[in-house]
Amino acid sequence: MDYQVSARKHRPMTFSEVTGQAHVVKTLTNALTSGRTAHAYLFSGMRGVGKTTMARILAKALNCDKGPTPTPCLKCPSCLEIGAGTSFDVMEIDGASSNSVDDVREMRETIKTGPARGRYRVYIIDEVHMLSTAAFNALLKTLEEPPAHVVFVFATTESHKIPQTILSRCQHFTFRRIPRREIIDTLQRVAKAEGIAIDERSLSALARASDGSMRDALSLMDQAVAFGGKRVAVDDLMMLLGSVPHELLRGVLDAALAREASGALRSLAAVQDYGCDVRQFSGELMEHVRNLLVAKVVADADDLIELGPEEQAEIKADAGRLSLDHIQELFRVWKSRPMPGVSPWTTSRNCFVS
Repeated sequence: MDYQVSARKHRPMTFSEVTGQAHVVKTLTNALTSGRTAHAYLFSGMRGVGKTTMARILAKALNCDKGPTPTPCLKCPSCLEIGAGTSFDVMEIDGASSNSVDDVREMRETIKTGPARGRYRVYIIDEVHMLSTAAFNALLKTLEEPPAHVVFVFATTESHKIPQTILSRCQHFTFRRIPRREIIDTLQRVAKAEGIAIDERSLSALARASDGSMRDALSLMDQAVAFGGKRVAVDDLMMLLGSVPHELLRGVLDAALAREASGALRSLAAVQDYGCDVRQFSGELMEHVRNLLVAKVVADADDLIELGPEEQAEIKADAGRLSLDHIQELFRVWKSRPMPGVSPWTTSRNCFVS
Protein backbone atom coordinates (compact mmCIF):
# COMPACT_ATOMS: atom_id res chain seq x y z
CA MET A 1 0.00 0.00 0.00
CA ASP A 2 1.76 3.14 -1.27
CA TYR A 3 -0.64 5.74 0.15
CA GLN A 4 0.52 7.64 3.23
CA VAL A 5 -1.68 9.92 5.29
CA SER A 6 -0.68 13.58 5.16
CA ALA A 7 0.31 13.68 8.83
CA ARG A 8 3.05 11.09 8.11
CA LYS A 9 3.97 12.15 4.58
CA HIS A 10 4.46 15.79 5.55
CA ARG A 11 5.92 15.24 9.01
CA PRO A 12 8.69 17.80 9.73
CA MET A 13 12.19 16.37 9.24
CA THR A 14 14.26 19.23 10.69
CA PHE A 15 13.87 21.81 13.44
CA SER A 16 13.24 24.58 10.88
CA GLU A 17 10.15 22.75 9.58
CA VAL A 18 8.45 22.47 12.99
CA THR A 19 5.36 24.66 13.31
CA GLY A 20 4.20 26.47 16.41
CA GLN A 21 6.91 25.42 18.90
CA ALA A 22 9.55 28.11 18.43
CA HIS A 23 10.48 28.15 22.13
CA VAL A 24 11.35 24.44 22.10
CA VAL A 25 13.20 24.65 18.79
CA LYS A 26 15.31 27.59 19.96
CA THR A 27 16.28 25.93 23.24
CA LEU A 28 17.23 22.60 21.64
CA THR A 29 19.17 24.16 18.76
CA ASN A 30 21.11 26.38 21.17
CA ALA A 31 21.89 23.36 23.37
CA LEU A 32 23.14 21.38 20.36
CA THR A 33 25.25 24.29 19.13
CA SER A 34 26.88 24.83 22.53
CA GLY A 35 27.23 21.13 23.37
CA ARG A 36 24.94 21.40 26.41
CA THR A 37 22.39 18.69 25.66
CA ALA A 38 20.73 17.06 28.64
CA HIS A 39 20.46 13.33 29.28
CA ALA A 40 16.68 13.42 29.80
CA TYR A 41 13.89 15.51 28.29
CA LEU A 42 10.16 15.60 28.94
CA PHE A 43 7.89 16.89 26.17
CA SER A 44 4.33 17.54 27.35
CA GLY A 45 1.31 18.97 25.60
CA MET A 46 -1.95 18.10 23.90
CA ARG A 47 -2.21 15.55 21.09
CA GLY A 48 -0.84 16.27 17.64
CA VAL A 49 1.40 19.26 18.39
CA GLY A 50 4.77 17.68 17.55
CA LYS A 51 6.13 15.97 20.66
CA THR A 52 7.18 12.69 19.04
CA THR A 53 8.26 14.51 15.87
CA MET A 54 10.55 16.77 17.92
CA ALA A 55 11.99 13.73 19.70
CA ARG A 56 12.87 12.09 16.37
CA ILE A 57 14.46 15.27 15.04
CA LEU A 58 16.52 15.53 18.23
CA ALA A 59 17.65 11.92 17.74
CA LYS A 60 18.78 12.78 14.19
CA ALA A 61 20.58 15.89 15.41
CA LEU A 62 22.50 13.88 18.02
CA ASN A 63 23.43 10.97 15.74
CA CYS A 64 23.96 12.70 12.38
CA ASP A 65 27.40 12.04 10.87
CA LYS A 66 27.95 15.82 10.91
CA GLY A 67 26.68 16.20 14.44
CA PRO A 68 25.74 16.75 17.06
CA THR A 69 24.22 19.56 14.99
CA PRO A 70 21.02 21.63 14.98
CA THR A 71 20.78 20.99 11.21
CA PRO A 72 20.96 17.22 10.53
CA CYS A 73 21.91 16.43 6.95
CA LEU A 74 19.08 13.90 6.30
CA LYS A 75 21.44 12.06 3.93
CA CYS A 76 23.80 10.06 6.13
CA PRO A 77 22.94 6.46 7.13
CA SER A 78 21.98 7.49 10.68
CA CYS A 79 19.55 10.20 9.52
CA LEU A 80 18.01 7.92 6.92
CA GLU A 81 17.56 5.03 9.36
CA ILE A 82 16.02 7.25 12.05
CA GLY A 83 13.70 8.82 9.48
CA ALA A 84 12.60 5.37 8.31
CA GLY A 85 12.18 4.08 11.87
CA THR A 86 14.78 1.32 11.41
CA SER A 87 17.66 2.65 13.51
CA PHE A 88 19.00 0.35 16.25
CA ASP A 89 20.14 3.44 18.14
CA VAL A 90 16.66 4.95 18.54
CA MET A 91 14.20 2.92 20.58
CA GLU A 92 10.56 4.07 20.52
CA ILE A 93 8.58 2.58 23.39
CA ASP A 94 4.84 2.82 23.94
CA GLY A 95 4.34 3.62 27.61
CA ALA A 96 0.72 2.46 27.50
CA SER A 97 1.61 -1.15 26.64
CA SER A 98 5.15 -1.45 28.05
CA ASN A 99 4.34 -0.04 31.46
CA SER A 100 5.38 -2.72 33.93
CA VAL A 101 8.45 -2.87 36.13
CA ASP A 102 9.67 -5.88 34.11
CA ASP A 103 9.57 -3.81 30.92
CA VAL A 104 11.70 -1.12 32.55
CA ARG A 105 14.18 -3.70 33.89
CA GLU A 106 14.51 -5.15 30.40
CA MET A 107 15.16 -1.67 29.02
CA ARG A 108 17.82 -1.07 31.68
CA GLU A 109 19.70 -4.13 30.43
CA THR A 110 19.74 -2.83 26.85
CA ILE A 111 20.96 0.57 28.02
CA LYS A 112 24.33 -0.93 28.93
CA THR A 113 24.97 -1.71 25.25
CA GLY A 114 26.67 1.05 23.28
CA PRO A 115 25.19 2.57 20.11
CA ALA A 116 25.41 0.52 16.91
CA ARG A 117 26.19 3.37 14.51
CA GLY A 118 25.72 6.83 16.03
CA ARG A 119 27.00 8.52 19.16
CA TYR A 120 23.94 8.02 21.33
CA ARG A 121 21.21 5.54 22.09
CA VAL A 122 18.00 7.56 22.25
CA TYR A 123 15.02 6.12 24.15
CA ILE A 124 11.72 7.78 23.20
CA ILE A 125 8.95 6.75 25.59
CA ASP A 126 5.54 7.92 24.40
CA GLU A 127 2.66 8.36 26.86
CA VAL A 128 5.15 7.97 29.68
CA HIS A 129 2.50 8.88 32.28
CA MET A 130 1.03 5.39 31.73
CA LEU A 131 4.00 3.71 33.45
CA SER A 132 3.18 2.09 36.76
CA THR A 133 4.52 3.47 40.03
CA ALA A 134 6.89 0.52 40.33
CA ALA A 135 8.13 1.11 36.78
CA PHE A 136 8.85 4.78 37.54
CA ASN A 137 10.75 3.76 40.69
CA ALA A 138 12.79 1.24 38.70
CA LEU A 139 13.71 4.00 36.26
CA LEU A 140 14.87 6.52 38.87
CA LYS A 141 18.47 5.43 39.36
CA THR A 142 19.13 4.99 35.66
CA LEU A 143 17.57 8.37 34.94
CA GLU A 144 19.72 10.06 37.57
CA GLU A 145 23.03 8.57 36.40
CA PRO A 146 22.59 7.20 32.88
CA PRO A 147 25.54 6.02 30.75
CA ALA A 148 27.16 8.80 28.73
CA HIS A 149 25.80 7.37 25.47
CA VAL A 150 22.11 7.38 26.51
CA VAL A 151 19.50 10.13 26.07
CA PHE A 152 15.89 9.77 27.25
CA VAL A 153 13.02 11.66 25.64
CA PHE A 154 9.65 11.26 27.36
CA ALA A 155 6.41 12.41 25.72
CA THR A 156 3.09 12.81 27.51
CA THR A 157 -0.28 14.49 27.27
CA GLU A 158 -0.71 14.42 31.06
CA SER A 159 2.44 15.66 32.78
CA HIS A 160 0.60 16.07 36.11
CA LYS A 161 0.52 12.25 36.43
CA ILE A 162 4.32 11.95 36.35
CA PRO A 163 6.04 11.72 39.77
CA GLN A 164 8.02 14.74 40.91
CA THR A 165 11.08 12.52 41.32
CA ILE A 166 11.01 11.93 37.55
CA LEU A 167 10.20 15.53 36.65
CA SER A 168 13.14 16.84 38.68
CA ARG A 169 15.55 14.72 36.62
CA CYS A 170 14.33 15.99 33.22
CA GLN A 171 14.35 19.19 31.23
CA HIS A 172 10.63 19.84 30.80
CA PHE A 173 9.25 21.50 27.66
CA THR A 174 5.57 22.36 27.38
CA PHE A 175 4.29 22.24 23.81
CA ARG A 176 1.57 24.78 23.11
CA ARG A 177 -1.54 24.53 20.99
CA ILE A 178 -0.71 25.55 17.45
CA PRO A 179 -2.35 28.87 16.46
CA ARG A 180 -5.02 28.62 13.77
CA ARG A 181 -3.15 30.95 11.43
CA GLU A 182 -0.10 28.65 11.48
CA ILE A 183 -2.31 25.60 10.91
CA ILE A 184 -3.94 27.33 7.92
CA ASP A 185 -0.52 28.19 6.46
CA THR A 186 0.64 24.57 6.80
CA LEU A 187 -2.58 23.23 5.28
CA GLN A 188 -2.15 25.61 2.34
CA ARG A 189 1.39 24.34 1.78
CA VAL A 190 0.30 20.69 1.95
CA ALA A 191 -2.70 21.30 -0.32
CA LYS A 192 -0.45 22.94 -2.91
CA ALA A 193 2.02 20.05 -2.76
CA GLU A 194 -0.79 17.50 -3.17
CA GLY A 195 -2.67 19.42 -5.88
CA ILE A 196 -5.75 19.95 -3.69
CA ALA A 197 -8.03 22.88 -4.52
CA ILE A 198 -9.34 24.33 -1.25
CA ASP A 199 -10.38 27.88 -0.38
CA GLU A 200 -9.49 30.01 2.62
CA ARG A 201 -12.86 29.54 4.28
CA SER A 202 -12.50 25.74 4.18
CA LEU A 203 -8.96 25.95 5.56
CA SER A 204 -10.24 28.13 8.40
CA ALA A 205 -12.97 25.58 9.18
CA LEU A 206 -10.39 22.78 9.30
CA ALA A 207 -8.13 24.80 11.60
CA ARG A 208 -11.06 25.61 13.90
CA ALA A 209 -12.16 21.97 14.08
CA SER A 210 -8.62 20.76 14.82
CA ASP A 211 -8.52 22.77 18.08
CA GLY A 212 -4.79 23.45 17.86
CA SER A 213 -3.68 19.97 16.75
CA MET A 214 -1.76 19.86 13.46
CA ARG A 215 -2.22 16.11 13.15
CA ASP A 216 -5.99 16.47 13.55
CA ALA A 217 -6.07 19.23 10.92
CA LEU A 218 -4.17 17.11 8.38
CA SER A 219 -6.32 14.07 9.13
CA LEU A 220 -9.49 16.10 8.63
CA MET A 221 -8.19 17.39 5.29
CA ASP A 222 -7.48 13.80 4.22
CA GLN A 223 -11.04 12.93 5.19
CA ALA A 224 -12.39 15.87 3.17
CA VAL A 225 -10.38 14.79 0.12
CA ALA A 226 -11.66 11.22 0.49
CA PHE A 227 -15.20 12.62 0.58
CA GLY A 228 -15.05 15.11 -2.29
CA GLY A 229 -11.87 14.47 -4.25
CA LYS A 230 -9.11 16.97 -4.98
CA ARG A 231 -11.56 19.89 -5.04
CA VAL A 232 -12.89 20.53 -1.53
CA ALA A 233 -16.17 22.45 -1.42
CA VAL A 234 -16.90 24.44 1.72
CA ASP A 235 -20.50 23.16 1.97
CA ASP A 236 -19.36 19.54 1.78
CA LEU A 237 -16.68 20.22 4.36
CA MET A 238 -19.10 21.84 6.81
CA MET A 239 -21.42 18.86 6.50
CA LEU A 240 -18.50 16.48 7.04
CA LEU A 241 -17.27 18.36 10.12
CA GLY A 242 -20.73 18.93 11.56
CA SER A 243 -19.80 22.62 11.85
CA VAL A 244 -22.19 25.53 11.61
CA PRO A 245 -21.85 27.48 8.34
CA HIS A 246 -20.88 31.11 8.87
CA GLU A 247 -24.03 32.30 7.07
CA LEU A 248 -26.28 30.45 9.54
CA LEU A 249 -24.49 32.00 12.52
CA ARG A 250 -24.93 35.44 11.04
CA GLY A 251 -28.60 34.70 10.27
CA VAL A 252 -29.37 33.79 13.89
CA LEU A 253 -27.57 36.86 15.26
CA ASP A 254 -29.07 39.26 12.72
CA ALA A 255 -32.57 38.07 13.56
CA ALA A 256 -31.90 38.26 17.29
CA LEU A 257 -30.50 41.79 17.03
CA ALA A 258 -33.46 42.89 14.90
CA ARG A 259 -35.77 41.38 17.54
CA GLU A 260 -37.38 39.17 14.90
CA ALA A 261 -38.42 36.10 16.87
CA SER A 262 -39.77 34.28 13.83
CA GLY A 263 -36.58 34.89 11.84
CA ALA A 264 -34.38 33.73 14.72
CA LEU A 265 -36.39 30.54 15.18
CA ARG A 266 -36.33 29.80 11.44
CA SER A 267 -32.57 30.33 11.38
CA LEU A 268 -32.19 28.02 14.38
CA ALA A 269 -34.37 25.42 12.61
CA ALA A 270 -32.04 25.66 9.61
CA VAL A 271 -29.09 24.96 11.93
CA GLN A 272 -30.86 21.87 13.29
CA ASP A 273 -31.82 20.70 9.78
CA TYR A 274 -28.19 21.06 8.79
CA GLY A 275 -27.38 18.36 11.35
CA CYS A 276 -25.29 20.56 13.66
CA ASP A 277 -25.03 19.64 17.32
CA VAL A 278 -26.68 22.36 19.39
CA ARG A 279 -23.86 22.43 21.92
CA GLN A 280 -21.38 22.97 19.11
CA PHE A 281 -23.65 25.65 17.64
CA SER A 282 -23.77 27.42 21.01
CA GLY A 283 -19.98 27.36 21.30
CA GLU A 284 -19.45 28.65 17.76
CA LEU A 285 -22.07 31.36 18.28
CA MET A 286 -20.27 32.55 21.42
CA GLU A 287 -16.95 32.56 19.57
CA HIS A 288 -18.57 34.58 16.77
CA VAL A 289 -19.86 37.15 19.29
CA ARG A 290 -16.41 37.26 20.89
CA ASN A 291 -14.86 38.01 17.49
CA LEU A 292 -17.40 40.80 16.97
CA LEU A 293 -16.42 42.28 20.33
CA VAL A 294 -12.69 42.12 19.55
CA ALA A 295 -13.21 43.71 16.13
CA LYS A 296 -15.25 46.47 17.78
CA VAL A 297 -12.78 47.45 20.50
CA VAL A 298 -9.43 46.73 18.79
CA ALA A 299 -8.46 48.81 15.77
CA ASP A 300 -6.13 46.25 14.18
CA ALA A 301 -7.44 42.89 15.40
CA ASP A 302 -6.18 40.60 12.62
CA ASP A 303 -3.87 38.71 14.99
CA LEU A 304 -6.62 38.35 17.62
CA ILE A 305 -9.30 36.92 15.31
CA GLU A 306 -8.11 33.51 14.14
CA LEU A 307 -10.02 33.42 10.86
CA GLY A 308 -9.21 33.73 7.20
CA PRO A 309 -9.09 37.19 5.52
CA GLU A 310 -12.56 36.81 3.98
CA GLU A 311 -14.21 35.88 7.29
CA GLN A 312 -12.30 38.61 9.12
CA ALA A 313 -13.66 41.19 6.67
CA GLU A 314 -17.21 39.97 7.35
CA ILE A 315 -16.65 40.13 11.11
CA LYS A 316 -15.35 43.70 10.86
CA ALA A 317 -18.28 44.74 8.66
CA ASP A 318 -20.79 43.25 11.12
CA ALA A 319 -19.03 44.85 14.09
CA GLY A 320 -19.13 48.22 12.35
CA ARG A 321 -22.93 48.27 12.23
CA LEU A 322 -23.39 47.15 15.84
CA SER A 323 -22.96 49.15 19.00
CA LEU A 324 -20.72 47.92 21.80
CA ASP A 325 -23.79 47.69 24.05
CA HIS A 326 -25.51 45.38 21.57
CA ILE A 327 -22.55 43.00 21.44
CA GLN A 328 -22.13 42.95 25.22
CA GLU A 329 -25.85 42.29 25.62
CA LEU A 330 -25.48 39.20 23.39
CA PHE A 331 -22.77 37.97 25.73
CA ARG A 332 -24.86 38.60 28.81
CA VAL A 333 -27.95 36.85 27.38
CA TRP A 334 -26.05 33.78 26.23
CA LYS A 335 -23.94 33.41 29.37
CA SER A 336 -27.02 33.65 31.60
CA ARG A 337 -28.64 30.60 29.94
CA PRO A 338 -27.16 27.28 31.12
CA MET A 339 -27.26 24.33 28.76
CA PRO A 340 -29.65 21.40 29.29
CA GLY A 341 -28.70 18.98 32.00
CA VAL A 342 -28.69 21.88 34.47
CA SER A 343 -32.31 22.81 33.88
CA PRO A 344 -34.88 20.82 35.89
CA TRP A 345 -37.68 21.34 33.40
CA THR A 346 -36.30 20.21 30.06
CA THR A 347 -33.77 17.81 28.60
CA SER A 348 -34.15 19.09 25.04
CA ARG A 349 -31.16 21.16 23.99
CA ASN A 350 -33.02 22.41 20.92
CA CYS A 351 -35.93 23.62 23.06
CA PHE A 352 -33.60 25.32 25.52
CA VAL A 353 -31.59 27.18 22.84
CA SER A 354 -34.82 28.32 21.15
